[in-house]
Order: sequence, then C-alpha cells, then structure tokens
Amino acid sequence: MKIPQKPPGDASYYNFTTVNSANQLRILKSATGPTVEGKYLHWDELRHRKPPELVNHSEWWMGLKLHRNSNNNRIPLLDKNGDNFWYLVVDPVPARLHEIDLGAGGRIQMPEQITNPDTRDQYYVNSLIEEAITSSQLEGATTTRQIAKEMIRTKRKPQDRSEQMILNNYLTMKRIGNLKNEPLSKELILEIHRVITENTLDISSAVGRFRRDDEKIVVGHNLTDEVYHQPPEAKQLESRMDILCAFANEEGDQEFVHPVIRAIILHFWLAYDHPFVDGNGRTARALFYWLMARKKYWLFEFISISNIILKAHTKYSRAFLLTETDDNDLTYFILYHLDVIQKAIGELHGYINQKTKRLSQLERELKGLSELNHRQRAIISHALRHPHQQYTFYSHAQSHGVTHQTARSDLNDLKKRAYLKARKVGRRWLFEAVAGLENMLAIG
Repeated sequence: MKIPQKPPGDASYYNFTTVNSANQLRILKSATGPTVEGKYLHWDELRHRKPPELVNHSEWWMGLKLHRNSNNNRIPLLDKNGDNFWYLVVDPVPARLHEIDLGAGGRIQMPEQITNPDTRDQYYVNSLIEEAITSSQLEGATTTRQIAKEMIRTKRKPQDRSEQMILNNYLTMKRIGNLKNEPLSKELILEIHRVITENTLDISSAVGRFRRDDEKIVVGHNLTDEVYHQPPEAKQLESRMDILCAFANEEGDQEFVHPVIRAIILHFWLAYDHPFVDGNGRTARALFYWLMARKKYWLFEFISISNIILKAHTKYSRAFLLTETDDNDLTYFILYHLDVIQKAIGELHGYINQKTKRLSQLERELKGLSELNHRQRAIISHALRHPHQQYTFYSHAQSHGVTHQTARSDLNDLKKRAYLKARKVGRRWLFEAVAGLENMLAIG
C-alpha cells in the first residue's frame, strides 16, 4: 500500500496572517468550505485535481485548511509530538449519525426477526460468528468460514492457531454484552486482550499485558519493510491508557461528542497507541463494540463491521494513514468508519430480506408435500419462523380442532420424519423444530 503524500509545509505554513492581503482574498475564494464537491479530500487526492482559477494547488489546500481549522473539535488523544487529534462534523456525517440513531438505537425500525424472541438468538449467534471469523481473518487467520462455524457450533476444541483466534474473538464478543455496564479501565482493556489472544501469540507472556520498553513495535509492510506507523513509547502507555479510559467514560468532557463518533475514535485511539505486542486490531474493534453496546445501540449485536473491512482491507489501513499524514485530522477515519457501519447495517437487512424470501418460498413449496397433511404443513411453517416454539398434543388439537389422537398422530409422524424433536417433561411430551430444519427440508 502506498503511503499518502503529506501536504506541503508544516504548521507555520498555514499561518494566514503572513500572507499579503491580495493573496488572502484569492485563497479565501478558492474554497467555500472544508469539502470539494461534497468530498473531504486529502492533499494526496487534491493535488491530482484541477484547482480553481487564480490559485495553485498549495493555495487551494490552504483555503481548505482555513475552513477545517476554524471549527474543529479537539480530543485528548495526542500524537508523539504532543499535538491533539481533532475532527470536523461535515456532511454527510450528521445524516449518517441520524440514520444510525434511528435504525440502530431504537426499536421502531428494527427488523421483526430481531425483535422476535423466537428468532433473535439465531441472528445474534450468526453475527457473533461472522464478526469472530472476519476480525480474525483481518489479522491473518486462514480457516474457512465453514470449518470455523462447525467448530463454534459443535463446541469442539480449536485445532490450530487460526481456529483459536476465531474462538477467542467469539468468546470476546459474547463477553462484551456482559461488560457493557462496566466503565472502561486499564484492567478491563487487559482482560479483553487476554480473552482475544489466549494461546495465539508467539510470546505467550504477552497475553493480557501492555508491551514493554524492550519490545519495539512498528506497523508496516511485511515484504518491503516500509513503516506505516510507529506507536508511542511503551513507557507512556500507562498514562495514555488512563486518558483513553477517561475519554471512553466521558470524564471531564467539555463538549458533546456523539456516541458513535466516540466509539469510532476509541477504535482509532487503541490502534494508534498499539499498546500490545499483538492483537491490537482485534482489541480496538472489540472496544468499538463495547461502547456501542454501552450506549444501547442494540442493532450492533447483529452486524459485523469486520466483514465489511475485510472486503477492502486497504481502505481500512489507508483511513489511518490519511489521518496521520494530515495534521491528526480524524475526519478521514470517521467518514470511512461511518461508511463501514452503513454497509454493515445494509448487509444485515439484505440478509434478513433474503432469509424472509427463502422462508416464504419454503412455505409455498410445503403446500406441495403430499406426504404431509395441511395441519402438519401448518406446524412446520410456523416452526420455520419460530424455531424455539414448543408444541404439545393439546395445543395442536386446540389449534386445528381435532381429537387428541389425531394430534398425537400428526406430531409423532413429524418426529419420525425428523422434522421435530421431542422430550418428556413430567407427563407431557414437548415438540419443537430440529436444528437446521430449513436446510433439512431442501425442497425444490
């Protein structure tokens, strides 16, 4: 990946007061706001575009920076030189945040399959598995989805490092739901890292602890040795993690920071500080989910951001570099992350729509099963949409107005065909759908 070209000059270069009045007017007219045709461009992109009349590229960039520096929001994260990171709330950020607030924070627009207690667990587990797999694949895990899903669902022990990474991520994502009410602390960060990296690091003693002074870590290209990022020194980590936790817990805030932006910044912050020998990316994404859960964005229990990131991993890395090469401007990473969130939510809705269409198709095709009577087809159709629903001889008889003996015959026949499973509780038999009923039918 090519590192974006840094903008011309240093901070003093953008001291507008040193520019003569005639040039000031030209520069001010070159940019009407912080964006160009609705896009928040980095110098690396701007330099390839034709500048407005009467200004060159450097002057055009100065005009943009004047707008960006005039109304930015600074956060407590400092770079290695002691300068603050900052961001702007530019279009389309407000609209994206509004969409997330409506669609992910409330219940009104949430899909019925997720609000329905009979089916929500199915989507919840699928999401946990998907995030566990793709987050691990981002860090080098090579196991296929099919094998990983089989391992988690059957609860067998991991057979290699890749499987262990995926299992650890799965356990971490499950644990986040229990940790959301706890304030963030260094101890909690270390606990998350421990669960994520257990039995996966080359240096086993590095699990659940910050890197030491003698452990020099850089982020770069494995083949070319090109360095993308060199994190702060290890001796600074204790104090830097204290500041990160205070930011996550909203301690001492002077200005409002939208919860989604705060979660995105937390993701960037942990990755920037790179406090661990390994597992930083997985931990950073886990902290993003922790804060979203803490702020009651319930829909994020069912989406996978890593699945979207994995599809264009270079854009993920580039979002970090755009920020670091342009005066600590986090707007680039925020815009990228909001796009990831929007796509992840869209994929969830697409998956649910596809699933709904498939169930409707199965229900139509069930009507053609001559070996089942209409009552049995009705119960199978219901079980497809309510996989944890339990049926008894009495409830089936009442629902269809038949005798106890007929109900008994219907349910026992479905059990014999392996569509339903049964267990006896006291004197009653309870029937429910077998796992994988939808796939087992395989009609058409």
